[in-house]
Amino acid sequence: MQLRHLLAASLIILLTGCAGLTPRESLEGQGDAGLWQAHKQQITKLDAWQINGKVGIRAPQDSGSGTLFWLQRQDYYDIRLSGPLGRGAARLTGRPGAILLEVANQGRYQADSPEQLLQEQLGLNLPVSHLLWWIRGLPAPDSKSRVTLDGSSRLARLEQDGWQVDYQRYAKQNGYALPERLKLFGHNLEVTLVIKDWQPRQLGL
Repeated sequence: MQLRHLLAASLIILLTGCAGLTPRESLEGQGDAGLWQAHKQQITKLDAWQINGKVGIRAPQDSGSGTLFWLQRQDYYDIRLSGPLGRGAARLTGRPGAILLEVANQGRYQADSPEQLLQEQLGLNLPVSHLLWWIRGLPAPDSKSRVTLDGSSRLARLEQDGWQVDYQRYAKQNGYALPERLKLFGHNLEVTLVIKDWQPRQLGL
């Protein structure tokens, strides 16, 4: 009897420990979970990149398209948009806690978050902090997500914080499989990103 109680107690402790290790992401799709973890580990190490591409935005009251330039150096970013929603050029730069938005012929604005700046000045509810992860084909690590894998064990669809991201095409660059075309749906917005040139780098751990 004592042995049975001991085994039962051990099983409860084991299950409790496993519950604490439950990942934030719910995994679906046809890919292999082990290959997905290996892919995530490789891509997460990319902490620097330069991207050139196009962006299209569809909103209830307006739509438009333009060009995208994105320079990332660890926690510093420089994101430049030209043309979307007919507002001319906009440049978003900064690092956590020090964000600056420059809008052509309008001025310079500061806020604690990039989301706040874009909402206040451009009327766009874009999850910039999550895009730092999504653009690499990764779920943001600080909230729950539903992940659907493709046949190559990469992201095919991501659902997170009220957004759905569909990964429509990948490209190989310097040994990394990175998104080349993706669509975001959420908060009455539809955003299409087409990346023409990926220059990924790893600066440090």
